[in-house]
Amino acid sequence: MDIFREKVCIVTGAASGIGRGLSEALARQGARVVVADLDGEGAQRVASGIGERTVARRLDVADADAVEALVREVVASNGRLDYIFNNAGYAVHGETLDSTIEQWRRIVDVNLMGVVYGSLAAYRVMAEQGHGHIVNTASLAGLVGSTSFSSYAMTKAGVVMLSRMLRYEGLDKGVRVTAVCPGFIKTGVYENATYNRVEQKRAFAQIPFPLMELAPAIEKILQGVARNRELIVFPAYARIFWWLTRFAPRLTVPTHLKVIRALRKIRQT
Repeated sequence: MDIFREKVCIVTGAASGIGRGLSEALARQGARVVVADLDGEGAQRVASGIGERTVARRLDVADADAVEALVREVVASNGRLDYIFNNAGYAVHGETLDSTIEQWRRIVDVNLMGVVYGSLAAYRVMAEQGHGHIVNTASLAGLVGSTSFSSYAMTKAGVVMLSRMLRYEGLDKGVRVTAVCPGFIKTGVYENATYNRVEQKRAFAQIPFPLMELAPAIEKILQGVARNRELIVFPAYARIFWWLTRFAPRLTVPTHLKVIRALRKIRQT
């Protein structure tokens, strides 16, 4: 897709998973990519593997000043910012009863406020320059919920609403906004998640839908961005479940109950 050629892009959470896949795909299409991640060494490895048009930056998205500083640095170096992919995030798995206040604060700081900081910093620049595209990684859980990822689902629902409202506000300023809402993708998010009273491998085995390979997921995301989709929801089962949640919510109750009851069977007391 030539749409990304010579475009200036920031990708957060880019040391692994969807962030890494986006960085690599954008670079292949001729974009200039800033690979940003809390894991600075991981970001550097990704950038080094991509090529000289890519730079790495260590970034804690929960630090508003650091996010603002990165956006300003990129604009100062390139004269503009065309895309920001606010992708950094993590998950807490388990029954809500077993979660801690500290876990809720951290996931809100990273998954929700991190996207707020990135979106606002980029939006101010893009509104002034009259163009740009903000792409926020949400989740199917942000549209339909998840009884084993309640805090994760809450933050991703916030990302969806932020993205939709900012999209409408940005229409008159030339700024596009998209929320990406994938189902289960083969990324490191499950390995890096926090598990409360649940053994990781047993929890992983109970994912109710098949995991999509990363490469076609990245292709779906960039196709949706190129077409300026408001919401990018995939794969097919995700769109079906989203439709049921909106128009026949009672039909989704058995799935939610199945997930939480299966979790309780493997919960460590």
